[in-house]
Amino acid sequence: MAHTRIRPFNTKDTYPEQKLDNDLCQVVVARGSIVFVRGQIGQNLDTSENVGVGDVEAQAEQAMYNIKMLLGEAGSQLDHITKITIYLVDPRYRETVYRVVGKWLKGVFPVSTGIVVSALARPEWLVEIDVTAVIPE
Repeated sequence: MAHTRIRPFNTKDTYPEQKLDNDLCQVVVARGSIVFVRGQIGQNLDTSENVGVGDVEAQAEQAMYNIKMLLGEAGSQLDHITKITIYLVDPRYRETVYRVVGKWLKGVFPVSTGIVVSALARPEWLVEIDVTAVIPE
């Protein structure tokens, strides 16, 4: 394959109640230097356990922890994030979530987009965060 795919999975395992069959992964490293991280939520990647149900701050912390871990697995790090997109199910969560993200990305200065959506893939998820990063030469 032209790109490196990290933590591949199939949606029939992740969302068994939805009868889906999509081959996806958590991270794609394109042409060896651009890193695309799948949207991360309040879920432990190793156990699939939901973290912080009803607590947007705890979910944002878990999402950023996941992002840091996945970037490390791809050979990158938080300092190399170029773009972040934050999806919220309620605009009142913005300040709380942005404080968490700001703590994790202090001094990084990525471009950022915030979007309020009617729902995420599961009703217990309140925030989803995806990033694009690079692997420096």
